[in-house]
Amino acid sequence: MPRWEPDARERLVIAALHLFSEQGYDETTVAQIVERAGLTRSTFFRHFPDKRDVLAAGQETLSRLLADGIAGAPTDAGPLDAMAAGLVGAAGAMTPVSREFGPRLQAVIAASAELQQRDQLKRVGLAATAAGALRARGIDDRTADLVAELGMLAFKEAYATWVAADDEQDFGALATQALEQLRAAAVRLG
Repeated sequence: MPRWEPDARERLVIAALHLFSEQGYDETTVAQIVERAGLTRSTFFRHFPDKRDVLAAGQETLSRLLADGIAGAPTDAGPLDAMAAGLVGAAGAMTPVSREFGPRLQAVIAASAELQQRDQLKRVGLAATAAGALRARGIDDRTADLVAELGMLAFKEAYATWVAADDEQDFGALATQALEQLRAAAVRLG
């Protein structure tokens, strides 16, 4: 077995996801994941502190793309438009592999209370990243927090639509459309 595998991280994620969906999260061990991926335990632990973190593999990239998109919005963009730019930026993390394994990932998370908690923490982390990026644009705390939460709701809706779609829909377009629908709903609140 080679000492270095260029696609090791992705192979570990795919192997873990297959095993989690076949036999359950709790019943899957790190040893089984590395065996399925054709890698070693040391390779696993170079990439992930434990098996729970395998399913959050893209979190850092997603957070960075979201924050970069918000920061890169035109200077005259309002808070929701800056959030839309962040969602478009985050779409860069949504690969064909993400789409292919999305339904399986959702099923694995739904079957485990521990993973549901982890997924909620991921969403909280993304919202905090978005709110921080909005604050860096000079947006007040309350507005930044509200817009970030709306952005996360739009992200969640777009993700559900994206993984369920039969065609190759653009994630960024779905997310901005969902955000626009939430903006319209907020206006109707009065």
